[in-house]
Amino acid sequence: MVPAIVHLDADAFFVSCEQARDPSLRGKRCAVGGSQRGIISSASYEARARGVYTPMPTVSALKVCPDLILIRHTTGLYGEVSRRMFDLCETLTPIVQRNSIDEGYLDLSMCGLATPAAVEATVRRLQARIWEELQIPVSMGIARNKLVAQIASKLRKPRGFVVVPPGEEAAFLAPLAIGKLPGVGAKTEAALAGRGIRLVQDLFSRTEGELEAALGNGWRDMLALARGEDDRPVETEEEDAKSYSQQETFAADVGDFSQIEAVAKRMIDELMPKIRADGKRVRTITVKLRYPDFTQDTRSRTLEAATDLESPLYPLVGPLLREAWRKRRPLRLVSVKLSGVDGGAGQLEMFAQEDEKRRRLAGVLDRLNTRPGGEAVRHGHRLG
Repeated sequence: MVPAIVHLDADAFFVSCEQARDPSLRGKRCAVGGSQRGIISSASYEARARGVYTPMPTVSALKVCPDLILIRHTTGLYGEVSRRMFDLCETLTPIVQRNSIDEGYLDLSMCGLATPAAVEATVRRLQARIWEELQIPVSMGIARNKLVAQIASKLRKPRGFVVVPPGEEAAFLAPLAIGKLPGVGAKTEAALAGRGIRLVQDLFSRTEGELEAALGNGWRDMLALARGEDDRPVETEEEDAKSYSQQETFAADVGDFSQIEAVAKRMIDELMPKIRADGKRVRTITVKLRYPDFTQDTRSRTLEAATDLESPLYPLVGPLLREAWRKRRPLRLVSVKLSGVDGGAGQLEMFAQEDEKRRRLAGVLDRLNTRPGGEAVRHGHRLG
C-alpha cells in the first residue's frame, strides 16, 4: 500500500456553484457578494485577473472591475453542493476530513492501491467525476502528509493536480516562496525577505542563531515545515450528529468588524436551512477567529431552548465576535459552529406558537431560495 494523503480544494467555490446553476456565467467576470456596503465572498478567476479578491468591499471591486457581474448568495446551495462533493470523496475512502465547506483531506493509504500511479489515476478519476456530476472544478494535491498535500493543491489553481512522491517533500518545497509555508503571513514574509530569506531553501543556509533572530523560538518548527514533516492524521467526525459548522479563510487578512460580522451571519444563513432539513435544532453557537500566525480565539453562547430559527442566533453574533477578538488584529479565518443538536420536540413555553409561525415561514423561504433562478428572498442584514 502506498502512503497517500489528498488535499481537495474547490476552485472559487461559491462562484463555481452559481456557474453550475447558471452556465451562462462561465468565463465571465463575476463574483458572489452583496452590493453597496457588502463584501465579495468569492470571485471568478476572470474577475481576480482584474484585481477582485476576497473579502474585498463590493464598492472597491466595482471600481477595479466596472463590468463585474454580482451574484447574491443562494441560501442552501453551497452547503448542499459541498455535501455531495464530499459524499463522492467517500466513495473512495471513509477517511475524509471535511475541513471547511470547500476543502478537505482524504486518506487513501488503506485503500489497497499498490503503486503511486494507481493512486494518481484514482484521484484523477475523482476530480473528473466531481466535474461531471456537479460541474465544480477542484484542485488536488497528493503527498505523504497533510502539510505537503495542501501546499501542492494550491500551487496550480484552478483545476490543479500536483503529485509529490514520497521522499521528495523537501525537494518539492525548497524552490517555493517562503510565504507558501503555513504561518508565514505577508508581514512575516516581508520581514524574512529583509534578511535575505525569500525561498524555503534559504532557511537551510542560515545558522541557528540567524534563524532564532528571524523566527524566534519557533525556528525549529519552521525548519520541520520546510522539510515537509507533518504527522497529523486525517480526522473524521460525524458532523451531522454533533454539530453544523462553516468557516471561511480570507484571501487577504480582514480587520473590519462589520465585514467579519456579515460573513458570520451569512454562515448562519447557510447552516440553518440544512438544520431544518435534517429535522434538528441547535442550542449552542461558537465563533472561532484565527490570526495570520495561526493563533486563535473562540467564544460560545448557549440558548435556554434549542432552535431551528435564525432569529435567536443573530443577536449573539456581534457580542461573541467582540469578546473573541481580543487582539484586535486582522484575521485570517472566521468560523461559526452550531452544536448542542436536539432532534426532539419543540419548546412548550408561551412563545412556542409564535416560533411555529416563524418556522413555517422559514420553511417556505427555504423552498423558495433553493429553486432554480437564485435566492428569491434575502435576510435584512444582507441587503444594501
